[in-house]
Amino acid sequence: MTDWIETYRGSVPPWECDITEHFTIGFYFDRIGQAELNLAEKLGLSETLRGGGFARRYVTRFARELRAGAGLHIDSAPIGVDDGLRLGHKVQDSASDETVTWVDSTWEIEADAGLHGKLAAWDGPPLEKRPEPKSADGFFPTGGGRVRPGDIDENGRYALASYVHRFTDSSLQLSSAIGMSAAYLAANRRGFSTFEVAMRIAGPLVLGEPFTVATGITHLGNSSMRFVHVLRKARTGEEVARLGQYGVNLDLDARRPAGWPAECRARAQALVVPAE
Repeated sequence: MTDWIETYRGSVPPWECDITEHFTIGFYFDRIGQAELNLAEKLGLSETLRGGGFARRYVTRFARELRAGAGLHIDSAPIGVDDGLRLGHKVQDSASDETVTWVDSTWEIEADAGLHGKLAAWDGPPLEKRPEPKSADGFFPTGGGRVRPGDIDENGRYALASYVHRFTDSSLQLSSAIGMSAAYLAANRRGFSTFEVAMRIAGPLVLGEPFTVATGITHLGNSSMRFVHVLRKARTGEEVARLGQYGVNLDLDARRPAGWPAECRARAQALVVPAE
């Protein structure tokens, strides 16, 4: 059994907070990307990560928000080797040592059997299976662009945070599509608060490559919603990454879920796609 090791320590700058007035998901993944690189180095897997060529999955559960000025640190460890190499990351509030975010990630590779005796106990939430879209039918365009120099990580590929920032753009496109425009959100003090993100990166994007993103809603509750973004190479249509995001319509003043307004619910219902 191995101990958890600290792989990142820092803070939440105000400019990395979003319209929901807390730490932006993309910047969580910027920190997770750094923690992953540091953990890989500790495990002797830097060359494996640098070489790429394998898919990676990340299931992230947000237990409590971090707001501007908060200190944070990340503890990481290998937690499983039976279905690829499973890595755990715990984002903690440095003021209280409370775990505020749990990241359960898997590299889809054959794990070194020597890691069996180095696994840490995972005390985070269990993985929950979510309904996935049966097809891309009913998805609508929510993103597009090209890979820019600032999107690239130290291994020369599209950075972990860059994927999430693009998907965040698509989430705001979805918000507009259901009638929750920037003006509406500001006037009504609303935002979307995410409690779960499940992302799979199937392959790399390289500098200068064009891409598209399309989105479909898979669940619509009284105040909750889950939607799936799919990022593809624009030239070939090949799927590069997908992200399922689950959260609630948030009252920014009460910091509690709020029901979907009737007009927004009707527009969102029209964008729901079959899932199983």
